Amino acid sequence: MKRMLLTGILLLAGGVASAQTEPPKPAYDFSAPREERIKLATSAAPPEISGKATVYLLEPTGYVKVHEGTNGFTCLVERETPLTMEPECYDAEGSTTTLLTRFYAEEQRAKGTSEAQIKTAIAAGYKSGKFQAPRKIGIVYMMSDHNHVLRPDTHDIVHFAPHLMFYAPYVTDVDIGSPPSARDMPFVVHPGQPDALIIVVPREPKAN
Repeated sequence: MKRMLLTGILLLAGGVASAQTEPPKPAYDFSAPREERIKLATSAAPPEISGKATVYLLEPTGYVKVHEGTNGFTCLVERETPLTMEPECYDAEGSTTTLLTRFYAEEQRAKGTSEAQIKTAIAAGYKSGKFQAPRKIGIVYMMSDHNHVLRPDTHDIVHFAPHLMFYAPYVTDVDIGSPPSARDMPFVVHPGQPDALIIVVPREPKAN
């Protein structure tokens, strides 16, 4: 799934992310109360969006729909690995394309399929047409305060700031000008892949 290219951002953006000092433990608690986990999923987007979105709850057997929305968005807690926790709200385009690979990944984890096998199967699915890349520009909200993602250089699970993601199939850093790593610079995850995304971390408004 995701290959998070956060190294420069994490090193230069003090306070945006912090690595765990203890061995990582599963971030998503399947035993937490149902309403608590629903609230976690919908925390990814402003209530004006998540309040009208379809919501899926992550269970040990995979995702279960708990609310049918009206605005085309889908909110859920995604996991790049079984140790990460990433509340996200996909727009209508992502809900019919990229999101299907996330459903597939959790279904396979429930069956005991290895992470390497899942990654290989998803890549093959894109090639065969089973999965589709987004067909137009769109957005994924990841504005929750509970983002715990994989840091690629150390393989630690780190807390990452609220941010926005924009579909950019097959895009690379070169395509966006290879901007320097800094808190106010965009960057790319999954470069060159069908589910590539441009990440933007909004600045906090300055006090008057």
